[in-house]
Amino acid sequence: MTTARVGIIDYGAGNLRSVANAIAAVGGFATISSDRKELANCPRLILPGVGAFGHGMKALAESELDKFLVEASTSGTEILGICLGMQMLAGSSSEFGHTDGLKILPGSVAQLKPAEKGQKLRLPNVGWLGLSFSSLSSPLSERVFAGVSSTSRFYFIHSFAVAADNPATLTTSEYCEISFASTIANDNVLGMQFHPEKSGPAGLALLKNFIS
Repeated sequence: MTTARVGIIDYGAGNLRSVANAIAAVGGFATISSDRKELANCPRLILPGVGAFGHGMKALAESELDKFLVEASTSGTEILGICLGMQMLAGSSSEFGHTDGLKILPGSVAQLKPAEKGQKLRLPNVGWLGLSFSSLSSPLSERVFAGVSSTSRFYFIHSFAVAADNPATLTTSEYCEISFASTIANDNVLGMQFHPEKSGPAGLALLKNFIS
């Protein structure tokens, strides 16, 4: 049986093993690497991530994986960004000051703010939330979300997010009445603010569809 190969970008700031284990669980073969030549041979790429935006971007730049990802996106390689990985696909972040992102997808990342003045907001947002779909669609996003129930919930842990009205927003989610982009997308790039690898059967279904 031939398994689907996926390159997982290793830049020293990602939940690599849990993502690789999830890919294996749905019948894929994950190559964890920071070697651009090795990653270039993978038909699909995953950019995972935990931690601060600036640290992640610095780590990508030091290994020139930032340039590699931009080139891969323009060549049509399918890319999935997870959590911080999704955020770094965007244009910039205000976390600990302004930092430019990969600018593969439009939008900026900002801290979640209370919906009303005086409202207390506990951060990070940790827990399970549903997704509301926008009218945006692409062959990749339609394939990845095919067969996933509209009532499915996914696991989030974050304090920063892309705005819900971003032009690349595919789905939004809501935390304490704050709506934010939970999935952003274009033709061949998809970013998920939630962790599909930690989201049970629904999350594994998304990963299986991505590698199919």
